[in-house]
Amino acid sequence: MDFDLSDEQRLLKESVERLMTDRYGFEQRRAYAKEPDGWSTDLWGHYAELGLLGLSVDERHGGSGRGPIETMIVMEAFGRGLILEPYFATAVLGAGLVRRAGSDAQQAVLLPKVADGSLKLAFAQLERHSRGDLAEIATRATQSGSGWTIEGAKSLVLHGDVADTLIASARISGGQRDRGGIGLFLVDARAPGVSRRGYPTQDGLRAAEIGFEGAPAELLGDAARALSAMERVADEAKAALCAEAVGVLAAAH
Repeated sequence: MDFDLSDEQRLLKESVERLMTDRYGFEQRRAYAKEPDGWSTDLWGHYAELGLLGLSVDERHGGSGRGPIETMIVMEAFGRGLILEPYFATAVLGAGLVRRAGSDAQQAVLLPKVADGSLKLAFAQLERHSRGDLAEIATRATQSGSGWTIEGAKSLVLHGDVADTLIASARISGGQRDRGGIGLFLVDARAPGVSRRGYPTQDGLRAAEIGFEGAPAELLGDAARALSAMERVADEAKAALCAEAVGVLAAAH
């Protein structure tokens, strides 16, 4: 197999590594951490201009339609800088779930906003009892007229304190550990019934504990595809985090 990067991939690697060298020194990172959201909104706009936020977004939605290799190239470079911005939460997890589970109409609305940097997403999945099992969900969604409402709580939602829209997993039917009866829901992070408690994580990022008390929600795509979409995105996310770790280790070495 040929593991060499293409010319286009090498250019991407060089441009992101150059950005990290120029804009993400140790003192610069400390300054970004002191900004109101705990990261640089200026750099976030720069990521959008460079096409990094829309890397995996289809061209018809304003992205460049690249694959996991390009995402890993960016994540490795970001690992060298230990970036604080919500790239992983929005561009990897959030956009990945919208691409894998969302309807055509939902993708057409959400993905261009991810690509241009105007929409930040967070995946509200973990619960205190779940131990990382994607199917172990106690949070429940109930159909209410033409929409849905959610009741429950989520823990360690990466960058959930600054997200504009939450993508929350919730049980539509069945028991807490059933693999069936799970849906993904779009929830306005500022909607009534949503509470957020943000805090810093050990690596300097941000996370939040999130509560839903009758919060209005919109079903993301078809509930039958929810769990398989979460599993696929989780695999892609693990590869991205491994690439980030390679960047961290390279910088440490």
